Amino acid sequence: MVKIEAITMGMREIDRLKTIQAVVDGHLLLTVAGQRLNLTTRQIQRLVKRYRSDGAKGLISKKRERSSNHQLADGIANLALSIIRERYADFGPTLACEKLRECHDLKLSKETVRKLMSEVGLWIPRRQRTAKIYQPRNRRSCLGELIQIDGSDHAWFESRAPACTVLVFVDDATSQLLKLHFTYSESTFSYFEATRAYLEQHGKPLAFYSDRATVFSANQKNATTGDGYTQYGRVLYELNIDLICANSSQAKGRVERMNLSLQDRLVKELRLQAISNLVDANAWAPTFIADYNRRFSKPARNDFNAHRPLCSDEKLDLIFTVRETRSVSKNLTLQYDKSLYILEDTIQARSYIGKRIDVYEYPDGRLEVRGSGGALAYTLEDKLPIVNQAAIVENKRLGRVLEVAQEMQKKRDDRRRISAPARTNLGEKPMRPKRAPGTKSVNQLDASNLEEAIKNMALKATKEKDQKRAAKGESVSINEHFG
Repeated sequence: MVKIEAITMGMREIDRLKTIQAVVDGHLLLTVAGQRLNLTTRQIQRLVKRYRSDGAKGLISKKRERSSNHQLADGIANLALSIIRERYADFGPTLACEKLRECHDLKLSKETVRKLMSEVGLWIPRRQRTAKIYQPRNRRSCLGELIQIDGSDHAWFESRAPACTVLVFVDDATSQLLKLHFTYSESTFSYFEATRAYLEQHGKPLAFYSDRATVFSANQKNATTGDGYTQYGRVLYELNIDLICANSSQAKGRVERMNLSLQDRLVKELRLQAISNLVDANAWAPTFIADYNRRFSKPARNDFNAHRPLCSDEKLDLIFTVRETRSVSKNLTLQYDKSLYILEDTIQARSYIGKRIDVYEYPDGRLEVRGSGGALAYTLEDKLPIVNQAAIVENKRLGRVLEVAQEMQKKRDDRRRISAPARTNLGEKPMRPKRAPGTKSVNQLDASNLEEAIKNMALKATKEKDQKRAAKGESVSINEHFG
């Protein structure tokens, strides 16, 4: 009696069996079979050989019912899961994998940890998570109750000028376009200029609604200065205007959609008006705003205008400044931006010795040292003095000393504060200067740099002397240089 052996085959293996059977019967060429099964001709030949020797069983994968060579050792998976449940239940797979390796000497790949955590429900893959739904928010009831602000970086002048940024102010209740301000980038001083123009034209709204850019939100929780406010946030606080920072772009959708509309309409209007610079664009912006609002603004549910007039004691010149506090030494000096400010010796200035005082930096570049009684007179001593060639020529006796100072000056990093707001409102490009190669800060320059500068100047002086002697036809001895 013939013994019948049952085998289990998948659909792919059945398709492979039919194809190999056709090759064995001579109904199919090896190359065609290889194209059908996505295998090479040599692999088809091996499958035919196994089929003729072992039958259909020879086409079944040899790895079936065999344990993987890369499987975890017995108990490792349970041990890892028990540790994760106990200590790292709220950790992501990557961080949990790092802690298992560092703290428990369990060397597992992050994908293995991800699979183990997913199987027991400690981690939900991103594709399986429920999509976050952003439900629509009702408009505010009246004009000026909430103003959405944002900056849109775009090629507004197309190829006629470099790309720049437009600061957009949109009313939430009516979708009115209230302010457009062309500038180089979204800097603090640019928002100062745009916001001040807005307040002088419309008054103070109840709140501004922005994203979490560094102009609006203090994203560094452990910052040592600022008291949790940015400079722009401090300005709004002094003006009694709320600043709300959205957690997503969808939350401030009106100004985002306005940016898309402006990137189409405004670009074309600027082209028709032949405008290709920031000054002309800012001068023409009110005309565009009036036409846009006439076409697309919506009526508010309430006719009340929530804008408030500016108070008489709100001095915008002082409010729209960048302020930093400094300590006054017993010598009536303070340091700011690599400069030494020497206060005039007065009774008022002496009252601030050992105390903190404010340095006001205005949008136009002016600086003031102000206390509670007003501005204090001072003289400025730059901690980065510059030695030029004229000073070297005029001082015959100190010429060589000044030349060494000039050589040291080349190795000095002359950049000012890197954290200072960019003055894009004054037409400066929003590029931060990078440290020149080989330069150091003033505090890092040491005696070795001085020795190197002296050596370089000595070699330079010797070379000049040799050139003069060679011009006169005199010979130069090597011992004069190295003897």
